[in-house]
Order: sequence, then structure tokens, then C-alpha cells
Amino acid sequence: MRVTSRVERVQRADDQVRIHTDGVEIRLVIVADGILRIRAGFDGDFAEESYTLTTTAWPDRLDEFFGAERTRVSPSSFELDDLGDLVRMTGGNLRVDIEKEPFRIRVHDHEGTLLHSDVVGLGYLADGNGRRSHTSEISAGDAFYGFGETTGPLNKAQKLITMSPKDALGYDPRETDPLYKHIPFYLKLNRENRKAVGYFYHNTHDCEFDLGRQRSNYWPPHSRYRADGGDIDLFLIAGPGMRDVVRRYTMLTGRPPLLPKYALGYLASSMYYSEVDSDSDTAITDFIDVAREEGIPVDGFQLSSGYTTQDTEAGPKRCVFTWNERRFPDPEGFFAAMAERGITVSPNVKPAVLDVHPDLEQFRGEDVFVARSADAAAAHGEGPAVGAWWGGPGRFVDFTKPAAREAWRRWLTEAVLAKGTTSVWNDNCEYDGIVDTDSRVDFEGAGATIGRLRSVMSNLMCHVTRDAVAETAPDARPYIVCRSGHAGIQRYAQSWAGDNSTSWESLRHNVATILGMGLSGFPHHGCDIGGFHGPAPDPELLVRWVQHGAFQPRFSIHSVNSDNTVTEPWMYPDHTHYVRDAIRLRYRLLPYLYSLTARAADTAEPIMEPLVSAFQHDPDVDEVFEDFMLGDSLLVANVLEQGARTRTVRLPAGETFYDFWTRERHEGGGVVTKPVDLGSIPLLLRGGGIVPLAENRVDSLTRDEVTDLRLICVPDRDGRFTLYEDDGLTRAHEHGEFRETQVRMSAGERVQLQLSRRGEYRSSVQRLLFDVVRPGQCPHRVDLDGQRLPQYLHRGRFDAADAGWHYDIGLGSVLIKTPDPGGDLTVDISFEPVDMIGM
Repeated sequence: MRVTSRVERVQRADDQVRIHTDGVEIRLVIVADGILRIRAGFDGDFAEESYTLTTTAWPDRLDEFFGAERTRVSPSSFELDDLGDLVRMTGGNLRVDIEKEPFRIRVHDHEGTLLHSDVVGLGYLADGNGRRSHTSEISAGDAFYGFGETTGPLNKAQKLITMSPKDALGYDPRETDPLYKHIPFYLKLNRENRKAVGYFYHNTHDCEFDLGRQRSNYWPPHSRYRADGGDIDLFLIAGPGMRDVVRRYTMLTGRPPLLPKYALGYLASSMYYSEVDSDSDTAITDFIDVAREEGIPVDGFQLSSGYTTQDTEAGPKRCVFTWNERRFPDPEGFFAAMAERGITVSPNVKPAVLDVHPDLEQFRGEDVFVARSADAAAAHGEGPAVGAWWGGPGRFVDFTKPAAREAWRRWLTEAVLAKGTTSVWNDNCEYDGIVDTDSRVDFEGAGATIGRLRSVMSNLMCHVTRDAVAETAPDARPYIVCRSGHAGIQRYAQSWAGDNSTSWESLRHNVATILGMGLSGFPHHGCDIGGFHGPAPDPELLVRWVQHGAFQPRFSIHSVNSDNTVTEPWMYPDHTHYVRDAIRLRYRLLPYLYSLTARAADTAEPIMEPLVSAFQHDPDVDEVFEDFMLGDSLLVANVLEQGARTRTVRLPAGETFYDFWTRERHEGGGVVTKPVDLGSIPLLLRGGGIVPLAENRVDSLTRDEVTDLRLICVPDRDGRFTLYEDDGLTRAHEHGEFRETQVRMSAGERVQLQLSRRGEYRSSVQRLLFDVVRPGQCPHRVDLDGQRLPQYLHRGRFDAADAGWHYDIGLGSVLIKTPDPGGDLTVDISFEPVDMIGM
């Protein structure tokens, strides 16, 4: 075992510090302000060969693989001072103290707050089994968030988290560990000083995190990271805000793309449709037609892998890149029929090939598979590694091999994309069926084991998919859905938490799963609505799940019900109107949601954000995960309990909120209890918030345009919002074809709303309706660009007018309407008191 206990020498080497200890050499680099890299080189070579980082401050062997996707920065400058018992490194708004004997590293921010401290004696270890660990001091009350996709509560204090992606069918939403993702990143929040710091362990091996669960009288309270191999390669990321940490983490690992608009719509799916004996294509188009007849908007269909089922000597089996001719006799015609209906189809593609696949020899001839380990090759000869796969033994594609990626791109194009789609659903890409983790992969010619690199296979599969779509349809935005993923998967795909179970517990605890992904730099996440695995949801559960799902970044109803039913929006006719109302609310929210996706593409800030991140100053919301913010302006408090007649919400301190539906005012810092019935969707507008809504009906995000825009403004305090618009489908926005409208709101007795436009895209919006929340106070006058607008006391006259204003005393809002001139405009609303009797 290698133990690191004392410093032998500290030296400056250009833009880094090298610490020679009695156990391992450690190198420090200040990558940028607030980002310190601490790398303990247990492998000895400090090789730079990352599939993960999109920003580096050093040459990397995989720079050519990334091309323009990778950015090189210059490390921050620093000073190095030997102070006797310690060496101090100062730069990048950080102070790093290297204590010599006993050895440990302590990191402070520019205000002197301690962000991180190694545990003396346990800091950097390598055991006899090749596992490497890093142990950090923690405070008794520290909270821990992130970790990618996990079950249980949002705060992981005193939990043991494992990262070893699994095909976790029907997982327990509170206890199953691990799930499908491998994102070794978390945020630690000190509950005393309210500052956050991020820990990103740049390592692809299976690993685990002990968050204060283990205790020993010989050591202070601590957390421990332990990986099955590789270096301890920690990027320590200063806050102080949780959003600051997420932004810096995604500067390292990449920001999400701007997804096509339809990715925010209702994405229909069920394993049933692709599994019928024949004419699946007709069954699916009929489903879309029924949805339209029911008045339920829909924009996508996630096509399960049953379309690849072939009759083999072992019976019907799913065989990637084939089409079942009984179910889909004319794939091109099917895609065309769906496109005519405004529907994007995302076919399911899996990265392994069954031994009974009819084209196995073609795959084998291209040498695309993960190879046997040296021991297996010695016993059985060279050849592909064989692992457990869906339907029997299978061989797995090695996406670390350039030739395999090229072959996969070609097959994907011929068998899927050329049929008429720009969207792919990458599934079952955890590679956990390969038991022999010493099986060999190419690693761009350098060679490595699947145990080291299986977590990145899903990222690489999505990388190939993105490039294939771009080559097939250069003007289209690729839309990729992927179940698994390593850190950086946000660069490529939308995702969901796999095969959840149908239960009230899943509905409730899946909220924390989505929020944890949002805090892990992945904003485009969701969970199957209604539950994927188990019996059909009862009517109440289905309604509540759809009402919650209306706010998920990914909205998909998907199932393989064990009672042979199919979860559909209209499966309970007496409850369909509740489902319809919730889905239509989502489509009304399109301008808001799409603007949040544009913000996420720029900053990776969560779309669904936990209250602890949005209101970091308030310790009373540290443990809340049932309620969340949708953007900065909407607090969502869905009903998540069976038979509920009330919903209790803790409102963050120092804030003011208004009921979205009634405009009832609530002060923050306490608890409010609201009555609910089955149709209730509890929503609260935040003081200072701005929420754009589609005022006209939108049933398709690809065919319908927002022509009438409602801007809900809550001028309890100043606020701002950036409304983003483009064509929603193509890559023209990359060349300036977009429009941003900066909405600035000044609060007070005179409320001013300023709209400033930039960008070349011609908006579809023709009419504006400002909904200015001000219960119990009618304005004296309203001016548009300095010109007095007429007031209408009669609501019918107001509705008939092209421009003017009306005070809706029941709603408690000033309603102001005007044609949208397309340029900048200013609305002034005077609430100044007027003594009409004195006049």
C-alpha cells in the first residue's frame, strides 16, 4: 500500500507546482480563476488523454479527436512562497497551503474561507488491489449534492454513492445504487458560511463516494472518494454560489447544445407499438391521429427496439440495424407519414450484437468489437469479448477505436438516418454485461481495458451519432437521447433516468433524481411519466405524474406495463381532461422553457433547479426536493401524494410569491398550505419574476408558431429575463439567425418595462399582452413609448381593441396589449397616488 505522509520537495515547473512526497508525486495547476487541479500520479506517467475535458491548459493526446470542440486556455499565474512548515501557492483567487509534515493540502478562497482540506494520513492512498482514494475533511453539517443520477434524497450526507453504470430495470427510487450514469462530480455546501465548492474527479473507472457515512475516532469527520484505478485527478472548483460551481464545471466538461424545439414537446412512446405482430407503423400513426383527435399536443415518438426484431435460430431477437418487415414494411414511408404529422421519430439503437445476429460476420469482419482480455485470449484464442446482452450472449462495439466509429457511422446512416430522421435514441449503453473488465479496447491505438473506459462508451456513441446526423442533414439540429453517460454527456444528448417503476414513491423520489442531474451540469433530464415498469398507473397517479412531468425538461410517457396495458394519455376517459390540461400548460410555457434551454446552452444552469441552489442563503430549504424552481420565476409544488387534499409549501426567506392561478400573495420565510383537488397544479410566481407564455394555442412545436405572447411580470422588485427565439429546427442560429429580447423590469410606484431586441431572426410574435401583477392597486395611467394608452373599464371592449389597458380586479393584474412593433419598446405604468377629490 502506498501512503502519503510527508513532503520531500516542492518545486515550481513552469505553470505548475510539483510536490514530491514519500508516497506519490502530486501536481497542482490553477486552470482558471476558482479552478485548481490536484493530480496524484499513481500511474507515474501523468498522461493527458481525456475523452472528458473540453477545456484544457495542456497538450492532450486526444486533441485531434476533439478538434474544435476542445479549447486550450493558459493557466492562471501564481506566486509560490516557502514559509517553513508549509509552501503557499497563491493565484486564481485561491490560496493553496502545502503543509510539509504531516502532509496535507488546504485550499482557501480569496476571502480566506477554507474550501478544502485533506485528512492527514488518509489524503492520497493506493491499496494492494489497485484502488486509489482521496479523503477530505468535512464539517458535521455539510450537505452534498450532485453525483449525476442517483436515487434517494437530494442531499447525500452520510450516504455511500457508487458509480458503476447498470441496466437498473425497475429500480427502487429510494435505495437502488448505482443507476445508469457515471458523473463523478458533486457540490459540498458548508451550512455555516453558506459557500459551495465543487469536486470533480477526472477519472473514468468505477468509483464510490463515502459522504461522512464512515466514522472513526482516530480521524476527523471526512468524505472519501475511491476509484478502481487511475490517478486521483481532482478539479476543485470554488463557488461561492452553487450556480458558480456548475458553470465552472461545465466550462471544463462542456455545455449542452441548443436542442430542437420539438425536444421540449410531448415525446410519445411505449414498447407495445413496436412489438405488435404486424403493421406497427400503422399503429403508431393511428396513435398520433388519436392524440390530435383528443386535443393532446405531441411532437415526437420514441421508437422502441422492437422494430429490429428478427426471427433467429434462438427465436425472435432484437438485432441492431435491421428492420422487421412485418412491423415496418416501408420504413421510409413510415418516417414520411410521421413527418407529415409534424412528428420526429427517434429510433432505438443499441451498441451490441447478439451471437445470433444475421449480420454477425459483417460486424466481425470490420473488427469493431471489444476484444478478449489477455487471459481469455490465452485460454480461448484472440477474438471479441462476449458478455451478457438482451436476448443472449453478445459482442460490444469499441467506440474508442477510430475504425469502429467510422463503421458505426456508416451503418447508422444506412440503416436509420437514411430512412428519414435526424434523431436517434441510444440505449442500453452501460456495457455492464462484460464481466471480464480486463477485456481490451483500442483507446485510439494506446490500448486499455473496458474496466477503465466502459463509462465513456455512451459519450463516444453519442459523439459518432451527432457527427453522422450532421453529415446526413447538415442544416438540422441533431436530437440524441441517451440512457447512460459519463461526465460531459451533456454535450451531446437529452437523457432520462431509465426504467423506473410505477409507484407513488417513484413519482416523488424521481424529482430529486432530476434535480441532482441539473446540479451535475446536465439540464435536459427527465423520468418516464407514469412509470416504465410495473402495473398500469391508477388514474390519480397518472394525472399527478403528467402534472409533474409538464415541468420536466424531458417529457415522455413511456411504459412496458406488466399487466399488458399501455400507458396512454387517454387510458382513463373520465380523467383525460386533466391530462390534456397539464400537457397544454406545458405547451403554453414553450417561450419560457425554450428560453431556459438557450440559457442552459450558454451557462448549463439547471432548468429544474432545487431551492437550495436558487435560494442558497436560506438554510430551511437545504433538504427540500419535492418543490423546485423552473427557471428563476416559477416555484413548482406539484401534488405528489395519493389522496392529497392540501399541499404544504415552504417558501424561501426574503422572497415574495403569488399564486399563479389566483394571484394570492404569500411572504417567504414560512409555510403555506393550499387546498388541492385532482385538477390542481400548484404554481407560484416569484416577486421580480418574468414569465413569457404562448397566448394563442400551440399544438405542435414544429408547425405552430407563437403569434400572441403574454408576459407575466411581477414588479415587487426589479427583474429581467432574456426571451430567446429562432426557427427551432435548423442550425441557422449558429450564424446569427436568432432573436433575443431583453425584458427589464423596474419596480416602484412607477413600473417600467423595457424590451430591447437583438438578432436577425424575424419573430412570429404579432401581439403582446403584458400581465403585470399588482393585486388591489389599479394604475393611474399607462404609456407606451411615451404615448398614453387608452384605458378600457369594460373587459369586452378591451378584448376587442388592438391596443390599450384594463385592470382586472379579480385577477389583480394590469393587462396591457399592443401589436408587437418588432423593435425596442418601453411601457411605463404609474401607480402613483392621485387625489381625484382634491383635483
